[in-house]
Amino acid sequence: MNIDWLHFTPWTSLGGGILLGIASAMFVLLNGRILGISGILGGLLAPRMGDIGWRFAFLLGMGAAPMVFGAVMPPELLPAVRIDASEPVIALAGVLVGLGTRYGSGCTSGHGVCGLSRLSPRSLVATLSFMAAGFATVFLVRHAL
Repeated sequence: MNIDWLHFTPWTSLGGGILLGIASAMFVLLNGRILGISGILGGLLAPRMGDIGWRFAFLLGMGAAPMVFGAVMPPELLPAVRIDASEPVIALAGVLVGLGTRYGSGCTSGHGVCGLSRLSPRSLVATLSFMAAGFATVFLVRHAL
């Protein structure tokens, strides 16, 4: 195994993980809700009165954050965006992720961050399942296809 040292980012990854953990803890402590993106988005698809504003604001903030980051950071510090897939493959991947989150009753943020921190057995099984599927997919794409 070779490590791509130019793209190996342990400190920024650690920082991002810490921020995600703090945000998840604050969200559950202040709102009594799990910070699962699929559940937040799903709540907009079947809206209830008084439940739309915070969901819309959360998703809007998630979308706006990279744009704000790009506006305030010097261009030489911004990572280059590179996607090695066609639009149909990206669309198929999105559909598969959507089906997986529906089938698994949650997404990586809901199960992997919030569920595991609550010691949920269901989240442990879900996290092990999507991690195994991810490992298998990378192996197949890189070595078998």
